[in-house]
Amino acid sequence: MKILVTPRSFAKHDPKPLEMLLEKGFEIVQNPYQRPLVEEEITELIKDVDGVIIGVDPLTRNVLEKAENLKAISKYGVGVDNIDLDYAKERGIKISRTVGANFNAVADFTVCLMLAVARKINVIDRECRRNNWNKIMTMEIYGKTLGVVGTGNIGKGVIKRSKGFDMNILAYDVYPDEKFAKEYGVKYVSLEELYKNADVISLHVPLTEDTYKMIGKRELHMMKKNAILINTARGGLIDEEALYEALKENVIYGAGIDVFEHEPPTNKKLFELDNMVISSHNGASTYEAVDNMGLMAVENLVRDLFS
Repeated sequence: MKILVTPRSFAKHDPKPLEMLLEKGFEIVQNPYQRPLVEEEITELIKDVDGVIIGVDPLTRNVLEKAENLKAISKYGVGVDNIDLDYAKERGIKISRTVGANFNAVADFTVCLMLAVARKINVIDRECRRNNWNKIMTMEIYGKTLGVVGTGNIGKGVIKRSKGFDMNILAYDVYPDEKFAKEYGVKYVSLEELYKNADVISLHVPLTEDTYKMIGKRELHMMKKNAILINTARGGLIDEEALYEALKENVIYGAGIDVFEHEPPTNKKLFELDNMVISSHNGASTYEAVDNMGLMAVENLVRDLFS
């Protein structure tokens, strides 16, 4: 059997996931470009494979139609918005995700972005390198109100960490976890109430038709002037043009963004903003998370190909 592996970090730290595939006798094709593949590139690589371990590369209908032998897709992560799920189901292609493998890494990184934006770490670092030792005024997050949109594993992880900062917690979820809320002092509210009252707003929902550009000009103008917006979930949840205008005009204090609708971002104006900390979809990039995702992705793929 032939396997395509697209994530660049796969088996880079621990070779065991790759060794597991080789032990099963798989012929392995790896991403030759060291970046996310575009549709034309992955179409060429996937056309005769039996299984794929996929990162953020596009598995559109056009791509999948060319993969005539494909039986299983193993997502290296949890978000599946880059996969045409309906067509895969129509074809009987099995799909798995590495649920729980990276939630600690992403929760850590979310809090990291909160602090980096609040304390303007990017600006301070840049100015120090220019030998500018003037003090830069910033904002604390201790004791402030955190609004978490989506209380799955990562959202809950962020809430747990925020308790160390004595933050008040507001949350929104289509399926509230009342037991968790009671244990950690979380108050479930409407999205509008959360946007209006939170000092820090952190997004942890999948990208769907309902959540696409869920944060636009209207929602940004609901927020406090000192609000910080964090997105470590999925690009496309935020209208990036509206975010640019809001940050440029100081409608909100700042933003920490790890994910963009197009990566790298096509809107280069975002790079000019001092009140935005930008990251390259790096939330899950820890040794521990990469090892966990690699092992789980291989286990899922092997199970689905031989079951």
